[in-house]
Amino acid sequence: MKKHLVSFLLVGSGIVLLNGCISVGPDYEVPETPMPDAWHEAVLDEVESGDPNLQTWWTVFGDDTLNGLITKASTNNLTLKTAAARIEQSAALRGVSASQYWPDIVAGGAASAVKTAPPQDYEGGLYQAGLSMAWELDLWGRVRRSVESADATLQASVENYRDILVVLYADIARNYIDVRTLQTRIYFAENNLQAQLKTMKLTEDRFASGLVPALDVSQSKLNRFRTESAIPPLKQALIEAINRLSVLTGDMPYALLQELEAPDPTIPACTGTQIATGLPADLLRQRPDIRRAERELASQNALIGATQADLYPTLTLPGTLAVQSLGSGGGDVTYGFGPQLRWNIFNGKRIRSQVAAEEAGTKAALYVYEQTVLLALEEVEDSMAAYANETDRVQMLETAADAAEKSVELVTELYKSGLTDFQNVLNMEQALLVQQDELASSRGLISLDLVGIYKSLGGGWTPPAEEPAE
Repeated sequence: MKKHLVSFLLVGSGIVLLNGCISVGPDYEVPETPMPDAWHEAVLDEVESGDPNLQTWWTVFGDDTLNGLITKASTNNLTLKTAAARIEQSAALRGVSASQYWPDIVAGGAASAVKTAPPQDYEGGLYQAGLSMAWELDLWGRVRRSVESADATLQASVENYRDILVVLYADIARNYIDVRTLQTRIYFAENNLQAQLKTMKLTEDRFASGLVPALDVSQSKLNRFRTESAIPPLKQALIEAINRLSVLTGDMPYALLQELEAPDPTIPACTGTQIATGLPADLLRQRPDIRRAERELASQNALIGATQADLYPTLTLPGTLAVQSLGSGGGDVTYGFGPQLRWNIFNGKRIRSQVAAEEAGTKAALYVYEQTVLLALEEVEDSMAAYANETDRVQMLETAADAAEKSVELVTELYKSGLTDFQNVLNMEQALLVQQDELASSRGLISLDLVGIYKSLGGGWTPPAEEPAE
């Protein structure tokens, strides 16, 4: 037995040395991705090249409430927790793939009562115990490619978590800005309503004095109730935005109603002068969705080799060691070992068709990666253009709102003096409400567009310092 065991170990050791020498299938290479040298919209005054503050970009608003909501969501958001669980799942599945490097060893035992026929004529217990082993040698790299694919899938799940971070922080900022914008619009509408109530009282007094016709009273009521009717939809949108924020931070709807109350609301605005955006090539390293698509491509590429290995012979080292004993006496030892070769020489092109399917899947994954890069570039350019153009628009709206406010004051004095009819007052009050509402909306849009810039750049996390840029 010792002689056979030594021979087995020598043969096995020689085969193991060959294990790992060959990996069939294409070796993965990160695709070369042409990128523009600069952003087209970066020539605008509001945007500059340079290293952006992406890790904590929301701090540019200088809003403690927003900062607190981001912090709360980082630990409580359920979508984020789900993504973290997916990472754990991918890591465990990677362990399943890596376990194929090692032999499967199974221990077993049995005890039974037996009665044998003469001449043994034994009646008593039969006891058995043993070990069995099966070890597939990874001669063609099937296991290595499977582990390579699982590694890339695990890395893709990490990038998915980071992408959820990017989207989550942007969603919180957007909904918070929506809350403050809606509160400001309601504030303007209620102020205008109070002014219109005074105007309605003025027309009623002048009508009672016989100075104006009943038409003035009817028109003032029309103006008042039209303004009043615009407030409930704004309040409904406000409730929905607050509810959404509550859920994003892992709370029940309405949980943030009291915390977000603001009698004199202020729309968050960037406290800096210019927005740094970096270079287009930085997206390949910063955008988690691009990084995820690249890792998914790597995972799919490795599956080609894992499948292709089935075209070649499979070499397995099986072995058994068993002890069998009748009663309490000495037992018999049996063992067996030796390499086994299995080669699927005909399968109706099933394996080759599967290889072709994995190759087509890799080609599709490459197109997805390239499309993800293009969409990222488009998103950055669109968000920068929107921010720049809305910045120009808000300046015009501020001038228009100031002019409308001044016009209401002037036309009201003229009406009191009897130098103009009420139609002019009506028109100016309506214009003031419209201009102030548009101004509040525009200020909110500027901040939303700024959030869009940082989201499109992949802000909200920082790549590891030791990781080289792609």
